[in-house]
Amino acid sequence: MAKTDRSNKQLAVQLSGVDCQVALKDKDEYKALLEALQLLMLQIQQAYYLQGRRALIVLEGLDCAGKGGIIRRMVQTLDVRGVHVWPIGAPLGEERQQHYLYRFWQRLPAAGSIAIFDRSWYGRVLVERIEGFCTEQAWHRAYREINEFERLLFDDGVRIIKLLPLITREEQIKRFEERIRNPHKRWKLTVEDIRNWHHWDDYQQAMQQMLDNTSTEIAPWHVIPGNRKWYARVEALKIVTEALARDVDISVPSLDSTLLQQALEMLHRELNGNGKK
Repeated sequence: MAKTDRSNKQLAVQLSGVDCQVALKDKDEYKALLEALQLLMLQIQQAYYLQGRRALIVLEGLDCAGKGGIIRRMVQTLDVRGVHVWPIGAPLGEERQQHYLYRFWQRLPAAGSIAIFDRSWYGRVLVERIEGFCTEQAWHRAYREINEFERLLFDDGVRIIKLLPLITREEQIKRFEERIRNPHKRWKLTVEDIRNWHHWDDYQQAMQQMLDNTSTEIAPWHVIPGNRKWYARVEALKIVTEALARDVDISVPSLDSTLLQQALEMLHRELNGNGKK
């Protein structure tokens, strides 16, 4: 097994000790917290755009863990020109002939933007490991490769936030059932989802080892209790906004005085009927 540099590791969360049932008080609390956090997220996006900063948000987790719902609330109020959501599936075409990190290099955030990955390079140590799509040597080696990849991004100025919403097996079954009964959600359910459910214990072990080996000081994992969707969405936004705002000036910039004066003069002419040619 390839050794990983543990000098910058944080203590990983033990999945067995997470209370997935943590909940908010009621819907009013959820709506109030969500609205405030979404406004803050927009303010942060504007700061990153103006300052040319880059951010990368990774979501991993089991099928039906709520990744999509978290992402929708995260980007709901953002300017679409400055955020890109990448849903990651199996590699296709040329990607299958390249190193597994190749396709992610093509999707890194540009200056002033935020990239969100709905599944990511961690597939190498999760689904690819469990389904046998790579060798045992390859997924063992991937822990070091991933840490080095994220270190390169961090050193180049990219802020990395990694989220792992966690649900119980019983909750996953309930959500599978909901997808079957709700015609607007059936498209989300796949044969792979059912097959993965039969590998529940394997995924628990793989996720724990992922946390143990890749939760670093520069890119720690944040495990989110996920059985209660309202709580998970709010908690995810709290984590993301806090991490993105740390040591960053997110105050609303004042308008350039010359531009402000020109705008006021233009409005004055229009309001007084002098703007017509």
